[in-house]
Amino acid sequence: MKKWIVVIIVITAILYTGNKTIKTTEITVESNKIPASFNGLKIVQISDLHDATFGKHQSKLVKKVKDEKPDLIFITGDLIDSNRYDLKNSLEVVEQIVSFAPIYYVTGNHEIATNDVDHIKTELSNLGVNVLSNKEQIIEKNGERIRIIGIEDPLSGVSVEDALSKFKKTEDFTLVLSHRPETFQDYVENRLDVVFSGHAHGGQFRIPGLGGLVAPGQGLFPKYTAGLYEEKDTKMIVSRGLGNSVIPLRVFNTPELVVVVLHAK
Repeated sequence: MKKWIVVIIVITAILYTGNKTIKTTEITVESNKIPASFNGLKIVQISDLHDATFGKHQSKLVKKVKDEKPDLIFITGDLIDSNRYDLKNSLEVVEQIVSFAPIYYVTGNHEIATNDVDHIKTELSNLGVNVLSNKEQIIEKNGERIRIIGIEDPLSGVSVEDALSKFKKTEDFTLVLSHRPETFQDYVENRLDVVFSGHAHGGQFRIPGLGGLVAPGQGLFPKYTAGLYEEKDTKMIVSRGLGNSVIPLRVFNTPELVVVVLHAK
């Protein structure tokens, strides 16, 4: 009987640690399209927080972001969870990190599902966040520029394909924030340079050697769950995210903060 108690305690500890410890994943993106002025630009990506809490007043998550000294911060949707909506809890992170670097944000399906999305966007805008709802911004440095595009989650009624069709094709190196990785071919067809995505929660349960087990929008054994995917001239970075939603636990799938560094060839 005592052995079973020890086993239960060990399993509980593993699950707790695996759901409350934040792992930082570093990815380098190289391209001859990146202007020299943006060589070494560091981007921290936060995705799928789902109202999760990491330390008192989100101290653990805030420290992780601060320690990276980012030049830009991307939030790629599902900052909140529509099933246990607590906007104040998730804004507590944003309030503390907004002074670290400019923040760019796009909605996920959970923001749309709250039917309170305009309020969420207003609160973020009031904090100084750049809310990109099918919009773009240009960043200039030393006479050179890159472009940032934000795609509203398609639960809003506009598909990713239709949203992308509204943007003009340019030669600018283009970074895209879009919650949905399953629409990878839309990004490839539009010849976008780097896409930052989430939504898949790393496949929720990661099987060593096989990858994720299940993801929204992709079903069982999903194709796009974590890391870097490349096709033609397009790269897509999929964050495993930080929180959980319908399935409350992760297995072999630590919450993740993604750090991307641009390298001009």
